[in-house]
Amino acid sequence: MTFTDTAPQPRERILQAAADLLAGGGREAVSTRSVSAAAGVQAQTIYRHFGDMQGLLDEVARRGYASYLAAKQENLTTGDPIDQLRRGWAMHVAFGLANPALYRLLNTDARPGAGSSVTGEAGGLLLRLVTRVAEAGLLRVGVEEAAAMIHAAGVGVTITLIDADAAGRLADHEGLSERTRDAVLAALVTDPEDEPAEDTRAARRARHAVALKALLDDGEQGFTPGERLLLDELLTRLVATTADGQENGPMTKSRG
Repeated sequence: MTFTDTAPQPRERILQAAADLLAGGGREAVSTRSVSAAAGVQAQTIYRHFGDMQGLLDEVARRGYASYLAAKQENLTTGDPIDQLRRGWAMHVAFGLANPALYRLLNTDARPGAGSSVTGEAGGLLLRLVTRVAEAGLLRVGVEEAAAMIHAAGVGVTITLIDADAAGRLADHEGLSERTRDAVLAALVTDPEDEPAEDTRAARRARHAVALKALLDDGEQGFTPGERLLLDELLTRLVATTADGQENGPMTKSRG
């Protein structure tokens, strides 16, 4: 077998070069010229395989995220939904710390208004997790709002820890991730052990409205579009009324 038979094809060389440049120097290091030189190809070869540099970066991100997304999928199969949220948070932060340049590319360096299919898939998994919490009657606010809060807090914590790690000060933020996670979940999720003695009637009403809305979102009930719209509006109003009146029950206790 000759060297030509075993050498990586241009597409693989380009992807590896881009990934190495990203890891070593961040998004700014990944240019047509630098990738061409590192991969030993002409610029036209990059465009032929990936369309443009953004297409190349998207594929680098997809590959780098593949094992993380697989682990997130696996997380959906075991444990109760709140434990799944806690594990999912830890996985998110760990991935960012292990892959800081890729994480920044996906979460802070994206083109304005241009969503990534990779982060879109991860967001879909988070929505599924939060929906499971809602269906169990444990979510205080709507699914989309809760998922947005968890995502925003998770990204903020991860970027903070990435910056601290780069500055050699990661130890200064020990426990930050866990404390932030528990505070966010406390605001969004109720602990069923607290409900009989402490949860307010309005809070229970809001949680049941969220649960019913989540359970009806599969569209299998045979409602007309008008009926679905009206029901969705009523359930959403029940949740919003409770939130506006600040009648939610106590924060959930930490689970470890």
